[in-house]
Amino acid sequence: MIDISQEELITLTEAAKRLPRRRAGRKVNVSTLHRWCTHGCQGVRLAFLKIGGTRCTSIAALQRFFDALTERAQGRNEDAPRNATVSRKQAITAAQRRLGLHRRPSTDSAERTVTP
Repeated sequence: MIDISQEELITLTEAAKRLPRRRAGRKVNVSTLHRWCTHGCQGVRLAFLKIGGTRCTSIAALQRFFDALTERAQGRNEDAPRNATVSRKQAITAAQRRLGLHRRPSTDSAERTVTP
């Protein structure tokens, strides 16, 4: 959350100009910052305020955003979304259950036969 009493607001265009250049010396496009605000990056969203029709952020908000991305990349963020492979395995298992292909382990130790 951006605290306007403590943080200086800058437009996303100004923020894009302040960021370091990317691959092949290209500037960060302002649409990238819009995407970071709306959709996020790796489960992390850039904080912004909408003032009239203009989206604004702050240098401190950018710092928090990049810190969260760095923590996530280093595997230290417990609140990060789960690994995609775990979600994929769960989706496969759910689909197999719907199709009647998934075999559940029996709770009764005497009964070991599994019906498809």
